[in-house]
Amino acid sequence: MIVFGIAGWSGAGKTTLIEKLIPRFTERGLRVSVIKHAHHGFDLDRPGKDSWRHREAGASSVLMLSGQRWVLMNELRGAPEPGLDEQLRLLAPSDVVLIEGFKAAPVPKIEVFRAAAGKSPIWPENPNIVAVATPDAIDCPHPVLPLDDAAAIAQFILEHPSRR
Repeated sequence: MIVFGIAGWSGAGKTTLIEKLIPRFTERGLRVSVIKHAHHGFDLDRPGKDSWRHREAGASSVLMLSGQRWVLMNELRGAPEPGLDEQLRLLAPSDVVLIEGFKAAPVPKIEVFRAAAGKSPIWPENPNIVAVATPDAIDCPHPVLPLDDAAAIAQFILEHPSRR
């Protein structure tokens, strides 16, 4: 399994890059999964629906499925969120796992950086950054990849020796 992070400040274009990378991997026959860490609560369910009512009643897990998809929702109920290793175990059938968020996780990462955003790059402080994807000309000790070239970024991920 190839595990690679996409890091950067909010609004830098991490989600857009992941959206462009996924087809580059799937067209090669690779199964791709994504882990997206949210710093705030979220809910995929809607109040009043059966699955919401089951969770509200105290169910720890609710599995919903149809002929098109399935989802397993787990309530932490005060327990700590699962670590990255546990999350990857759940995604074990995947060939490539892209991680958005988890800036401190010890996996190789590409930073999405835009000078116009006015934020400092994170690569000087983050030892897990192995490349920077940017539309800008920057001075950086890591490989600098053109942000608009998803094929080149995908190839970099597939060939990088430190991928997990």
